[in-house]
Amino acid sequence: MAYEESSTLKPDRNEADWPDRTVTLVGLMGAGKSTVGRRLAQAMGRDFYDSDDEIEKAAGLPISEIFALHGEAEFRRGEQKVLARLLSGPPHVLATGGGAYLNPETRALLRQQAVTVWLAADLDTLWKRVSKRSHRPLLRTDNPRQVLSDLFESRKPIYDLADIKVNSIEGPHGKTVSAILDALKQWRDEHHD
Repeated sequence: MAYEESSTLKPDRNEADWPDRTVTLVGLMGAGKSTVGRRLAQAMGRDFYDSDDEIEKAAGLPISEIFALHGEAEFRRGEQKVLARLLSGPPHVLATGGGAYLNPETRALLRQQAVTVWLAADLDTLWKRVSKRSHRPLLRTDNPRQVLSDLFESRKPIYDLADIKVNSIEGPHGKTVSAILDALKQWRDEHHD
């Protein structure tokens, strides 16, 4: 999908509308956390970080190789360290890997130091998005759609613990970004942050 011009995002917003903390996007692979996160950061005038990219930089390896060489448990330990480092910096927009929010310690850290936004999408939308690329280690199986379906069902109750839920919709990213901005303003107003 092509990026829209930033002028399509509500230009009447200002920094006082948002919480004075990092906005962290959580959700399943294919929800659009990285793509929407970049646009959200642009709209908010904040830096954007993708935890998967930061993990690869720290490890000097692609995530698929980290999984293959060291396993998922070691990947999750590294992920937690990277997230803690990123959260210690100034407020920004952070896209997390699909499994990051499942770890209770990571989830507690994110809830303390960030506003968590579950970028939710239905299974068909997720499958349409992830089946176009082959870099997802958890989907390198004989039946990747079934794996995605199982992940979808098992993770929904955990993602539902996020501070905010916004649907990741097909179409222009600006619509999803605007929905997140509206939800962040409401969250800030309710929490006086």
